Amino acid sequence: MGAMKRARGASIGRRLPVRRGHSERRRHDHAQELAQDYVEMIAELIAKNGEARLVDLARGLGVTHVTAGQTLRRLQSRGLVKTQPYRSIFLTSAGRSLAKESRERHDLVARFLTALGVPPGIAESDAEGIEHHVSTETLAAFEKYLRRS
Repeated sequence: MGAMKRARGASIGRRLPVRRGHSERRRHDHAQELAQDYVEMIAELIAKNGEARLVDLARGLGVTHVTAGQTLRRLQSRGLVKTQPYRSIFLTSAGRSLAKESRERHDLVARFLTALGVPPGIAESDAEGIEHHVSTETLAAFEKYLRRS
């Protein structure tokens, strides 16, 4: 049955199962969500300003430049970005693909929410959180619904 752990406030004899691997998956999902947010923002900055600078990236994501720099190093080790000291940030082909996929997911979720009657501004904001947690099957259902509408 797996490891057992006593629930906070539960009686001595009552134990709840601990799902192994759950926290590993949550960490992986969070890392992927973070990567998607960063490459999407980098792509937007390049499209808007012709370049993506660390200070602009940090400001756009609402984090410090130190946090943004640490995350960029992780993204660079994953092959999603290229950086050089005192230069712009560049997306690799893998980074551009991830940014494009993230933008498409976001746009689809926002269009779906708007089709349901959610005001556009709220739909955009909500899509930012939802886009990372929706399965490909659910996205396909959203697309199918939108084609019928």
